[in-house]
Amino acid sequence: MVPSISWEEIAARLLLAALLGGIVGLERERKDWAAGLRTHMMVCVGATLAMLVSTFGFSDGLGHDNVELDPSRIASGVISGIGFLGAGTIMFLRNQEVRGLTTASGLWAVAAVGLATGSGMYFAAVLTTVIAVFILWVMQYIQEKFLKKYQDQTIKILTSTHSDSLAIAKRIMENEKIEILNLSVEKENEDSAVYLKVRGRKGNNILHVLNTLQEEKKIKDIFWNKNA
Repeated sequence: MVPSISWEEIAARLLLAALLGGIVGLERERKDWAAGLRTHMMVCVGATLAMLVSTFGFSDGLGHDNVELDPSRIASGVISGIGFLGAGTIMFLRNQEVRGLTTASGLWAVAAVGLATGSGMYFAAVLTTVIAVFILWVMQYIQEKFLKKYQDQTIKILTSTHSDSLAIAKRIMENEKIEILNLSVEKENEDSAVYLKVRGRKGNNILHVLNTLQEEKKIKDIFWNKNA
């Protein structure tokens, strides 16, 4: 039997994909990520269309000898191909920091939602969207509230001279109350900078050290970033 689908069903699946992708994209959009609302909608709609084409687009060729239809081929290609788009959202920063993995995984999940929508698995697509939004939005607050002590924090200490940076780095390393994960001194334009990664609440102890050093006028500026 040759598979077929009505125009109304095609429109319904594509519109549902746009809606579900947009819901996940809104969460990323509020954080001002490069892959936001429109990107997630396009990925979901594109994956849905790919699944529709894979399932119904080659129906004219069925019925002939030695011709078989395998809808999973295009679907597997979508899942593999989305990795290239996701890789574009990942940024490798200083001190081995990696940002954008959550957004990349969100794009991969949205592509899977599109494939489910295109195959008519509406319940799976909607439920996955709800779970994805829960993970991206609600779990963030749970993570910040209960797992704060396990989070890494990156501190950039800007000084005028390289010797000042070395003195600050030595002072920090001598403090036993600070759990240091990574420390480096680098040249930055005409200034020098200390890049420091500390672990969780113990990293708050460094504020006492920095306040003391600021009184000595060695520090020009301090940048504090939580890698949540």
